[in-house]
Amino acid sequence: MIQIIPVSGINTAIEVPGSKSLTQRALIAAALAKGKSTLTAPLASEDTSYTIAALRAMGIDIDDRDGNEWRIQGGGGLIRVPAGDIDLGNNGTATRFLTSVAALGHGRFHITGDRRMAERPIAPLMKALQGWGVRITSDADNGCPPLTIEADGLTGGRTVLPAGKSSQYLSSLLLVAPYAAKPAELEVQGDILSQPYVLMTIAVMADFGIMVEAAPSLGIFRVSQGVYTGREYRIEGDASGASYFWAAAAVTGGRVTVTNIPVPSMQGDIGLVPLLARMGCQVHQAGTGLTVQGPEQLQGIEADMGNMPDVAPTLAVVAAFAEGPTVINNIAHLRIKECDRIRAMVTELRKMGAEVEEEPDRMIIHGRAGGSNLHGAEIETYHDHRIAMCFAVAGLRVPGVKITGEECVAKSFPDFWERFSQLWGEK
Repeated sequence: MIQIIPVSGINTAIEVPGSKSLTQRALIAAALAKGKSTLTAPLASEDTSYTIAALRAMGIDIDDRDGNEWRIQGGGGLIRVPAGDIDLGNNGTATRFLTSVAALGHGRFHITGDRRMAERPIAPLMKALQGWGVRITSDADNGCPPLTIEADGLTGGRTVLPAGKSSQYLSSLLLVAPYAAKPAELEVQGDILSQPYVLMTIAVMADFGIMVEAAPSLGIFRVSQGVYTGREYRIEGDASGASYFWAAAAVTGGRVTVTNIPVPSMQGDIGLVPLLARMGCQVHQAGTGLTVQGPEQLQGIEADMGNMPDVAPTLAVVAAFAEGPTVINNIAHLRIKECDRIRAMVTELRKMGAEVEEEPDRMIIHGRAGGSNLHGAEIETYHDHRIAMCFAVAGLRVPGVKITGEECVAKSFPDFWERFSQLWGEK
């Protein structure tokens, strides 16, 4: 358990680790590429270690001993059958991405995870892969991992991705589509959630030499056959991780600069910053630094968070300190993350005294100026890194906030507490 110390007068600059989303996409592209790639400033975390271990089991040579530069010898699309199960813990991104990567192989692949992963749906991705000739089954026949894949490559051609609650299904299919036996076409049924993540995938593919013909408004994506080309690739700082430091400035009326988030950025989560501006913060950008200055008083807003679900919990905490209601819309997909993040946020905010309404796809936080109705509480993290980090922000303003299970931040931000201590002192 860790107790947060309230602070005032924050004025600091912070560098955050590399983007988890970009690191995992670049790892897949580099592993499938022809030739050697070097990833600079990647994220070394629990999630990326699962991805690396799985790719090594599939025959990819990855040297990650230098934390700032990883060297990957790509297999040119050749995937080896691993000796045993591929255990991906609760890494949803890797589970979805590597399910498609495994389909490129020839033989039996068994993908497993922890108990929560066995509750996270993957049926839409399975259906789309079956449309490309992949024999894939859910061991429990419930559309969730563990999965068994009798792989023999991808036929390509047209397949349909049923409406799902995760953009990662589409990104997974796009990443492997160049290696199909014939040009691939994807039709997506229903709305494409978290579109910035799909655009990020397409951008990473282009950086490694593969172009995607995309018509997102029509739900059509076409990918010609090809092979990624190894290259040197720099990872942006993680905008999701930066959100907690920008939020710290917002709730304390302080000033925080995150020094390694470029503008423009490929990451949709940078969209939190304009929302903070709408709440009254001042925003400044210079070079690769983005500064947020908190106001004397935050104001509640209404926001559609469908394209940036990972920072919806951050906004919810900031909203508890704002005057008036904040309505966070289009977030049903938060229920299939590491935990049901809507239920978790509502439960823990109420524990601190906040007035919060929960609906199937939104939260309404009835904030009071400066969080005057809030009090300290022992916060349950549900083994979810984002719950731990966003409630750390609340403790900067409210005495007595204690975070249990704080080690869960290792999933995406292993040294979070060390960097956060630059704001509130020693643990």
